[in-house]
Amino acid sequence: MVNFVGAGTGAVDLITVRGKDLLEKADVVIYAGSLVNPELLRFAKKECEIHNSALLTLDEVIDIIRKAESEGKNTVRLHTGDPSVYGAVREQMDILDELGIEYESCPGVSACFGAAASLNLEYTLPDISQTLIITRMEGRTPVPAKESIESLASHRASMCIYLSTGMLEELSRRLIAGGYDKETPAALCYKATWPEEESYICTVGTIADTAKEHGISKTALVVVGDVIAHNGYQRSRLYAPDFSTEYRQGITDR
Repeated sequence: MVNFVGAGTGAVDLITVRGKDLLEKADVVIYAGSLVNPELLRFAKKECEIHNSALLTLDEVIDIIRKAESEGKNTVRLHTGDPSVYGAVREQMDILDELGIEYESCPGVSACFGAAASLNLEYTLPDISQTLIITRMEGRTPVPAKESIESLASHRASMCIYLSTGMLEELSRRLIAGGYDKETPAALCYKATWPEEESYICTVGTIADTAKEHGISKTALVVVGDVIAHNGYQRSRLYAPDFSTEYRQGITDR
């Protein structure tokens, strides 16, 4: 059996209870060594066989899983954040389907939510934004043309941009070209929730300068949107005195 487990955003105690339990029971762990906090590996039992997938190809990962299965062992494939976001898990699952190897997924806390916690953000403020866009710039891996930064920026919604720290000047230019004002609030979150976390509030026009000023060149998330300013929004109607719900009768003036 293979369990794809989300390691969370970095802090050891932000793995889920289920994920920790699966780690403790695993016979084999294959972890994304470039991003997963290695402190999580201390939950594995002493005799657990541990592999760093940053040093492996997809075929080599599958070979380890296949061997573990032949020996009746349980494997945890430990991915950073949540496996469903830039985790490259579907390609692994498709091969496991072909091999007749069973697997399950355990969700994790993705970086955008770690960043929101670090910045005390709510991405969905009434009258400001009710949409969160999770995306990235194209690099060596392309992005569908319909999902260009300019196209997504035209919505002026809350946006979290992964895997783009090395292209911040271009990112800033394209966000502005797409519709964000250069003074739109932005944030640069380096290794959110890790002990070495750094977070900086800036603007769409100053993202690159902020990164240079603080020596940030990788492992950072860019957050964009007016929600960062924490003002100009309407309070939720759910808790308004005159709003009735299944659980509470609203009070109306007579």
